[in-house]
Amino acid sequence: MSAVVIDGGLVHYEAFGRGKPVLFLHGWLGSWRYWMPTMEAISDKYRTYALDLWGFGDSDKSKARYEITDYVALINNFVDNMGIRDAPIIGHALGASVALEYTVQHPDRAKKVMAVSLPMNSDSINRKLIDMANRSVMSKMLWWRQITHKEVQREAEKTADGAIITSVESVAKLDISSRMKVIAQSPDSMLLVVYGEKDDMVDPAPPRSLNGNRWRNIRPIGLTESKHFPMLEEAAKFYRLLQDFLDVEEDLSTLELKEEWRRRTR
Repeated sequence: MSAVVIDGGLVHYEAFGRGKPVLFLHGWLGSWRYWMPTMEAISDKYRTYALDLWGFGDSDKSKARYEITDYVALINNFVDNMGIRDAPIIGHALGASVALEYTVQHPDRAKKVMAVSLPMNSDSINRKLIDMANRSVMSKMLWWRQITHKEVQREAEKTADGAIITSVESVAKLDISSRMKVIAQSPDSMLLVVYGEKDDMVDPAPPRSLNGNRWRNIRPIGLTESKHFPMLEEAAKFYRLLQDFLDVEEDLSTLELKEEWRRRTR
């Protein structure tokens, strides 16, 4: 276990591989751990980092700092501490929102973002996430057991009281469309929005609607058999898509899920 002290609190992180840095941010369910297979898949070419956000996993829970602004500050301090420069950020759900906001605020520090299961408006997040957070300890344990991915299930119960509710409310206030306009107008920024077509936690309809736009540097791609965790549910396709995204230099419009990926993962 690796850790660093930031703003008086312990931040747990893990790092694998060698090469250019890539940063992974988890969502509301679980911790850094469900990124581990993805990190290992690209670790032959990249130095991969994943941390637990405040209130999640093994990071500090001593005080409530669960707003988007808190997490953006955490990421900024973390990359400073690690000496990370211009790393692509791969964020999931809550982590996707944090990654997008961080990139808009610090375009010189992060030019590429893969936003997975990004909540694009206040109605996108399934209310059962907040309902679960409000329940008793026993109810929470029963709800966690409905999560089929052991990588998520093992870590989900570590979440601090208030972390989910506060961060969901903070994400709901974000004007995602305005953030996307900033990205679209930036000559150096790229945003890949990845979603599971069967996601029952974050509504896939808003990111799907982005297909009508013709932005050079913003691209939505849906994984047909995925729910909320495409990196676990269609892992091989996700790894290849991530690798292609990291390799692309200018135009995201050519980025596609190739037919051979589908044949290999059936």
